[in-house]
This record gives sequence, C-alpha cells and structure tokens, in this order.
Amino acid sequence: MSLHTARHTDPAAVSAATVRTRDWLIATGAVVLALIALYAVFIDNGSLISATGDYLHEFSHDGRHLFGAPCH
Repeated sequence: MSLHTARHTDPAAVSAATVRTRDWLIATGAVVLALIALYAVFIDNGSLISATGDYLHEFSHDGRHLFGAPCH
C-alpha cells in the first residue's frame, strides 16, 4: 500500500471531514429555519400562515406580542 492510498483511506481523516460537513449542514439548516420563523412572526403579518388554520395564526400572533412586535 502506498502512502497516497493510505492517506485517503484513513478512517480518522474521513470521519473528521464528515463530522465537519455534518455540523455545517446542521448549522445551516438551523439558520434557515430561524430566518423562516422570524419572517413568519415579524414580517408576514399572517398571510403566509392564514391558510393553514387558526392555530398557527394565533401562535404567531402570540409570538408577536411576546417579542414586542406591533401587530394591531
């Protein structure tokens, strides 16, 4: 086995890269979900979630009050 082959099949190197990639994907997904939630609570004013029913509308309305955003 050459050094070139051993370097690419080293389990520690592969798992470290995999863990880094997984962590970045999780962080990116969390940021995207947070931005969508902030949009729905602060900017949307109920038009996005009004089609889903009263429960989500009331939940976001209470969230606006919780964060001090104007909604009335």
